[in-house]
Amino acid sequence: MANHKTKLAVFCSGSGTNFQAIFHAINERNLPAEVALCVSNRSECGAMSFASQHGIATLHISEKQYETPEKFGAEMLKALEQNGIEYILLAGYLRKVPSSVVEAYSYKMLNIHPALLPKFGGPGMYGINVHKAVLASGEKETGATVHYVDAEYDKGPILLQGRVPVKSGDTPESLAARVLECEHRLYPDALEKLLIGSGQ
Repeated sequence: MANHKTKLAVFCSGSGTNFQAIFHAINERNLPAEVALCVSNRSECGAMSFASQHGIATLHISEKQYETPEKFGAEMLKALEQNGIEYILLAGYLRKVPSSVVEAYSYKMLNIHPALLPKFGGPGMYGINVHKAVLASGEKETGATVHYVDAEYDKGPILLQGRVPVKSGDTPESLAARVLECEHRLYPDALEKLLIGSGQ
């Protein structure tokens, strides 16, 4: 169907600036997709507020609400299926996605990481920690990576990367700000590539 819009779920834990960049890019670029659900482990955060303001369904779900990881995963899968979700975009989601969801959305789940993977990835490498490690290593270049999610942290196949030069005098905070600007361009580009590649 020419008019089919791919239904996306965006998973967030914080302010949701990448979520907002994706939402606006879909409209500005007239991409054949819609954000149908915002999922968060926090009932109140910027991403959930943005979703509510724009008529996007929200789901607050946390592993703490369930007796076992299996029940948590089953409930999350149920909600995704009920909303007809075809692809999942992780955008600052600071929790491990249940393995049952990762398996169900194999090659249909993306994450954005604030470094040039495979460098500076893995457990503990998130947020400002990444930029501190980049500066400590003396790297001349960093950036962001959009990759498919699999069972291992930050190890899934890479879809797209964007590069950011490291400047003399950079602090972790100044570097983080420039990498975030790169992320806001890169994630929509990766989504567009994904949609074109899947024939949507």
